Amino acid sequence: MTRKTIDSGQRPGKRPVLAVLHQERSSAGRVGQILAERGFALDIRRPALGDPLPQTLAGHSGAIVFGGPMSANDPDPFIRAEIDFIGVALKENAPFLGICLGAQMLVRQLGGLVAPHPDGLTEIGWYPLEATERGRQILPAWPAMVYHFHREGFALPEGAERLATAEHYPNQAFRYGENAWGIQFHGELTRAMMHRWVVYGASRFELPNAQLGARHLEGRFDYDAPLRQFMESFLQLVFERAEAGCAAA
Repeated sequence: MTRKTIDSGQRPGKRPVLAVLHQERSSAGRVGQILAERGFALDIRRPALGDPLPQTLAGHSGAIVFGGPMSANDPDPFIRAEIDFIGVALKENAPFLGICLGAQMLVRQLGGLVAPHPDGLTEIGWYPLEATERGRQILPAWPAMVYHFHREGFALPEGAERLATAEHYPNQAFRYGENAWGIQFHGELTRAMMHRWVVYGASRFELPNAQLGARHLEGRFDYDAPLRQFMESFLQLVFERAEAGCAAA
């Protein structure tokens, strides 16, 4: 088991954020850094390696399920356990963010479809993003380009609001209810993480619509600053708004 808590100056009164990762070398990356800057500790769990998930989020400010190379459709027990756990967040109206695989797990919990592109296209590299009118109402500034590393997408679950779209995978970001959010793209990668993904994921660069590794790294110089700014605002919206409401109650 690998469960651990990272406390980077947790502020009094702020509960930790549960972070669900999927590999031993996985990291919360920039998302963890941004949350630490805002006074949130991380309670890191890796169910794929045997870590348990809590039966309630009453002791947490919310939860994030990150990405991974597996599919939300896989039959592994830990996949089912994570999808069931998301139901706890929904039932308790706790802040929840799913990133890539995590967003697809949220879709599965809501009864939606997760599947490959009908033409076999991937998004692996940097691709344009377009916020919907509803997305701009919630957050005015969205990045024009975002980083992806996936071969599956999802249908928008019934009752969800689409917040951002793109050419090949139209469901890029969504909100369900008040506190559940999903994004298909990756805003959490540090420079070191991207280098590692380019090395370990090189076999995928020849898949349809994927970009070569050099373009991944070049794109970071061109497009990463607006993506980071978006993630700072987005994480504040997801977690600090809800935490402030809890403190005022």
